[in-house]
Amino acid sequence: MVVDELTDENENVDRVFHALADATRRDILLRSVGGDLSVSRLAASYPMSFAAVHKHVTVLERAGLVTKERLGREQLVSTAPDAVSRARQALDRLETAWRGRVDRMSGLLVQNTDPPRAHRTRGRN
Repeated sequence: MVVDELTDENENVDRVFHALADATRRDILLRSVGGDLSVSRLAASYPMSFAAVHKHVTVLERAGLVTKERLGREQLVSTAPDAVSRARQALDRLETAWRGRVDRMSGLLVQNTDPPRAHRTRGRN
């Protein structure tokens, strides 16, 4: 199998899927959809330290899934829906490729299950 060179787009998609692979980060993402939430308010929702929640938010921010904005002493977190859209597009491309492969395999199976054609031979006199 040949591996393509990593492009910026592939690296961004990798970061998005890495960020989404963690249940806490997915939950933070869902909570921040409704509006700006402070990191300290998010941290109060989880049985972990503020620093641990802040690290999760940082992973989401590096993936482009959330943005942070400082307002006084608070850091407000809000969802960046464009990154989720890019992840969906990457999944759509994978689905299209796999559907094409499955269709081709199905075509080959149909060809191989057709009854063999009898060859007619002419008798010699």
